Amino acid sequence: MKEKTPVNPKAKRKKLIIFAVLAVVYLVILIWGYIMETVKYSIDSDKIDTPLRVVFISDLHNCFFGGTDQSALMEEIDKHSPDLVLFGGDVLDFAGGTKFSLEIMKQASEKYPCCYSPGNHEMLHDGYYEFREDVQNMGVNVLEGGFVSFEINSQTINVFGATDDSESIPHNTFITQLDSCIELSEEAEGYNILLAHQPEIIDSYLEGNFDLILSGHAHGGQWRIPYILDQGLYAPDQGIRPDYTNGIYYYSDTTHIISKGLAKPLRMIFIPRIFNRPEFTVIDVE
Repeated sequence: MKEKTPVNPKAKRKKLIIFAVLAVVYLVILIWGYIMETVKYSIDSDKIDTPLRVVFISDLHNCFFGGTDQSALMEEIDKHSPDLVLFGGDVLDFAGGTKFSLEIMKQASEKYPCCYSPGNHEMLHDGYYEFREDVQNMGVNVLEGGFVSFEINSQTINVFGATDDSESIPHNTFITQLDSCIELSEEAEGYNILLAHQPEIIDSYLEGNFDLILSGHAHGGQWRIPYILDQGLYAPDQGIRPDYTNGIYYYSDTTHIISKGLAKPLRMIFIPRIFNRPEFTVIDVE
């Protein structure tokens, strides 16, 4: 009979310590918001006969996932085979570069119809207008007070966009853009989607004929504690204990979805994410 090799207590203890350290590191990474999560929404509309799938990417802040080639982000897009990929505001960070944002927009635009509406960080970025030209040259529709129509599964889908209302641009410029979208939406036939970065001014958006409104900006309230601080601790332009930072809201015939955004902690070093993972948003309209 073969004798069992005795277990070395020191070796066993070392393995347990390594496992515990790795578990703690993983938990910290998870809590502090480095690991992307996919959040799915399913909504109904009388204007849709054949299901429509939208991927919404907001508040990327020039971060990357799966390496600088954006492989993880692109794999997630491909995994869901969307009919539209919509880029919300703050794809750029006001103090950063443009490389990683351009990379994912380039890859996505080669496979799917894409639209983009800027946010406050783009308006503060010195290279925004060059970035916008690069994005347009890729075939991505840049929406700043206008809309573009798509025929998807024999259905008309209209996507509108207005650059956000912030101190970085003259207030009347935003009002002009939003008023233009509202006016155009009254005559547009089909399913109307509005890209509007700031969620807290939802009352202004509801003046238009929009079926779906997509926002970001609030980053999920930064510090979230489930069931206690479910909307987070703080959001720009909303302050402490904000009301609109993530989730889905219904207003008569309009649905409002707010993404927690994809900015990772290195971009938000002064107010890191806690219990607030970067969000990849998938919306099914049926």
